[in-house]
Amino acid sequence: MSELSSVLLRRLRTVYVDQAGPRPGDPSTAEGLVALEGELLDRGFAPTAQLRAALAWLGPAGLADAGRQLIRHIDAELGADRTHMPLFRSFPASVPDDTFQLYVDRVFTLLLQWPAQPCVLCGTVGGVHPVAPCAHLVCRACWDGADYTGCPLCHRRIDPADPFLVPAEPRRPRDVPAGPLKLLALGTDRAADTVHTLRTLLARRTPLPPQDRAALKVLLDHAPADLGWLPEEIPVRETKAFVLGTLLADRHTRAAVTELFAAYLTTATDVLRLLCVWSGGEGDLLEPPRLRSLPRALRGRLLAVLDALAVPSLVEDLLRHPGPWKRAAEILHPFEHHARHPRAALAFAVLRGTDTAGTAPGEALLRTAAEHPEAVRVAGDRIRAATWGARVEQALHERDAGAALALLAQRPGELLRRLDHLLRLRELDTLPDEFADVLRRVLPKAGPGPLLAALGRMRIRHLPGERRVFFPRGQVTHAFTADDTRAPLAASVTARACALLEAEALRRLAGRPRFDLAVLDSALAGLAVPAAERTAAKALVSVPRGSTQPLPEGAVLRLFLHWMQPVKTRVDLDLSVALYDEDWEFAGLCDYTNLVYGERCAVHSGDLTSAPAPDGATEYVDLDLAALGDWGVRYAVPVVFSFNNIPFEELLDAFAGFMALPSAAEEARGAGYHPRTVRQRYDLVGDSRIHVPMLVDLRHRTFLWTDLHLPSDDGFHNVYRHGADLGRVGRDLFQYFASGRTTLWDLAVWHAAARGDEVLVVRRAPDRRAVDELWRYRRHEGEPDTAFAARVRALEPPERREPATDAADADTRAGEAAAKKHVLLALVHGGVAPEGATGAVYRLLPGPADGCGLEPLAAGDLVAALG
Repeated sequence: MSELSSVLLRRLRTVYVDQAGPRPGDPSTAEGLVALEGELLDRGFAPTAQLRAALAWLGPAGLADAGRQLIRHIDAELGADRTHMPLFRSFPASVPDDTFQLYVDRVFTLLLQWPAQPCVLCGTVGGVHPVAPCAHLVCRACWDGADYTGCPLCHRRIDPADPFLVPAEPRRPRDVPAGPLKLLALGTDRAADTVHTLRTLLARRTPLPPQDRAALKVLLDHAPADLGWLPEEIPVRETKAFVLGTLLADRHTRAAVTELFAAYLTTATDVLRLLCVWSGGEGDLLEPPRLRSLPRALRGRLLAVLDALAVPSLVEDLLRHPGPWKRAAEILHPFEHHARHPRAALAFAVLRGTDTAGTAPGEALLRTAAEHPEAVRVAGDRIRAATWGARVEQALHERDAGAALALLAQRPGELLRRLDHLLRLRELDTLPDEFADVLRRVLPKAGPGPLLAALGRMRIRHLPGERRVFFPRGQVTHAFTADDTRAPLAASVTARACALLEAEALRRLAGRPRFDLAVLDSALAGLAVPAAERTAAKALVSVPRGSTQPLPEGAVLRLFLHWMQPVKTRVDLDLSVALYDEDWEFAGLCDYTNLVYGERCAVHSGDLTSAPAPDGATEYVDLDLAALGDWGVRYAVPVVFSFNNIPFEELLDAFAGFMALPSAAEEARGAGYHPRTVRQRYDLVGDSRIHVPMLVDLRHRTFLWTDLHLPSDDGFHNVYRHGADLGRVGRDLFQYFASGRTTLWDLAVWHAAARGDEVLVVRRAPDRRAVDELWRYRRHEGEPDTAFAARVRALEPPERREPATDAADADTRAGEAAAKKHVLLALVHGGVAPEGATGAVYRLLPGPADGCGLEPLAAGDLVAALG
């Protein structure tokens, strides 16, 4: 399967059948097709009727080739293409209860055992032999070679040909839960699908996560060379730089993309991002690369772009990234043609502190500076900046609310980021009319990200805060917490500010195409609006950070970790789970130092300390959810860390995730990796050594997706020693994400209220004893969008309620109500499948909705509609 076909399969679930057809005399492929369908079902996939017919047409060779490629891609996506064998092959049944005694036996043997001597543990003569490659002396009677996959003493992987390893018995097939089924459709136009997917990614209003950036690179490599597909606007500047830089590096598109510089490069930072991508780096400017030289014509084009910018913003942009810009000056040569590009030369003179005394270029710079007193000032023989940011900080420092508001109104995004600070400059009982008027005037110019973030913060600022959590920009997501010492704002102030922000969101959506009906899942309230996706882990299910979701159905939650070390470098990753009670007090742990917690409520598969290619290493932790609750455990915090401090980015392969197992009986689980039970799989990447993927609430059977990296210098390698610190991190994150975030429920309601008059809410049962219901809302005569949205969002009494027998029945009824209509579906589980409908669907988890012909949407697409 080509790289492009692989990307389209992952994103659109389309399969392109271009293998050779049958030849005269070829046997029937019916049995082979049934076998392929069985393999797909084992992995949670099924072909549509059109795809099945296309596969059935192939000859035996073509079907075999198509099947191999398809299964290979799906296995790679699920992590099932690797060898998964933990330290104890009969996990969890063979994991010993007493980890300390096991440790004593290992150390005793390591220190006292000599070659050609009886076993120091059991006294057996002639049963002690070294194992390869570590050469530790292992007694065959004390240590079971049919159960261990590594050295019993050091836990490093053993050479597969070592006689200590006894071939395992064939695994018996085990029952696994059905899980969601994902449909695979037949692809008919690869070029059109490529352009459609490209435009969808480029319309996003948030930075692309790693897996989307990788897909974008592949799509650009196969995009038409005429650039007619390129949208007029690419909202995210990092994405824009990546696209322009990639096209600029291709000699087939270089001339065409150069002509577009003036339209797309609207700030000096855009130019710097482009130079970084041109030089093989990233457009995020976190780690700028060594800049490559430029052809003379291209250098002139970029200087012309800089010269056409407003001088105040040009100077500020250069000062924002002084180091990279000084290196950029070495390849742009701005003073070489200072007369042709005077404003660009002026900005670089400010950046470099150029001496203007006694030279013709210096006199020219002084004349240009005199033309722009709003941006620069002359201090002796140097030209200094007079920046907008300095004036804002001065106004805030002096608590001059009027001046600060007037300045920030010039940049709506900054105004929204500092809205809380502005409102704290003086005590307010109500939001002043002049302040509200400024907000109304500038909000249409603000981006969706600042708008949604400000709304989430304002909703809780009338309440006393406990802890604040900060997520600084970086390659991976770190978090820092501090006490919230801010005084609460007046409820009337926050209410009016929120009303203005919500009204702006509805105004933007009112101009989008309308729907006959919107079907919304009330469980969307647990999903946060995506933000800072650039640092999100590449995952099987793209859950926005800060989202709370139910745990998958099953008695046992199995966490897994797999990694493969580079050649000549031993890497020891560890999977641990810290356990806490109701008050976040440390209750215990399940890790390599304590393989079993309680009465086998949590069981660790053993500590493998090396992962050589090609098999790598795998660790599991099984959590018996009900048993842990009976032992007084409320929260579980999984942690993946690099014990010997090798960063994840240096590994050949590293990923983790979780699966749901139906039975708590250890004999029924086994150590197998069942692809269809995998509910989440994410890559471990970046310059990080410790990762906390989620926080599990055992009482409510939910998990909070955190995707958080912790600093290795804080000592979290030892979970027991830092259990209390880890508990504080967990408590702070739970409090932070529990409120103060705009959710996909908010966003879906705004779409529904602004773009239609009828809304059907699949009201999910608040607890397991209740039943799901269908709530029907219809716009009242003359009811504005804001009032309609407020009714639906608050789940006020609807015009009609219809109880359902269960979740499946609710989804079926919702599908019948939406049949043959132009609809918007916004769902957690894709269980609503309206027959004959048109429109669009967002769903977090796959289901029948994928096969009903609606346009698939990602969470970022819902945000992008805000323009």
